Amino acid sequence: MYRSLIGSLLYLTATRPDIMFATCLLSRFMQSPSQVHYAAAKRILRYLRGTKDFGIWYKSTNDAKLVGYTDSDWAGSVDDMKSTSGYTFSLGSGIFSWASKKQATVAQSSAEAEYIAAAATSNQAIWLRRILEDIGEKQEEPTTIYCDNKSAIAITKNPVQHSRTKHIDIKYHSLREATTRGEIELKYCSTEEQLADIFY
Repeated sequence: MYRSLIGSLLYLTATRPDIMFATCLLSRFMQSPSQVHYAAAKRILRYLRGTKDFGIWYKSTNDAKLVGYTDSDWAGSVDDMKSTSGYTFSLGSGIFSWASKKQATVAQSSAEAEYIAAAATSNQAIWLRRILEDIGEKQEEPTTIYCDNKSAIAITKNPVQHSRTKHIDIKYHSLREATTRGEIELKYCSTEEQLADIFY
């Protein structure tokens, strides 16, 4: 019963990004759910019933600029101390791409957790840029990705290996490469302006 309920909720996240984090969190307990998990899933259903008129509004616009937001908690999973990454992308008006996912490694600082999240967001941005080019909406300028962690942005801009960052897995440095190629630009935004906050 629990697996079926979570599967249905995961299906709904395709149009309801507001339930993404809670649903993904509950999906981590598919193997051995407790009554607490089942009650939390039912609470999401009650929330959906009360907000059934909510949705994403898209309006006509001439500005088809791809913009992303990336964010992460730090050691938010009490079981294994791993962080959760979240991102969202908009193209002109409403958001159309989003995700919430537990990171594969344990981040040793909030800056590292944010940097790992930004790398995942960058990979998605590059893929979206290719898709948009295929449908005639080529992005001429770098895709701006907003991040609320200045240290993560500094790591992106400084290729020198420091003692504080040398442990970060090489695969996450694709973000630096995308920035150097002019495909991605990581910019600071305040926590209050951070749209990806709902994904962790």
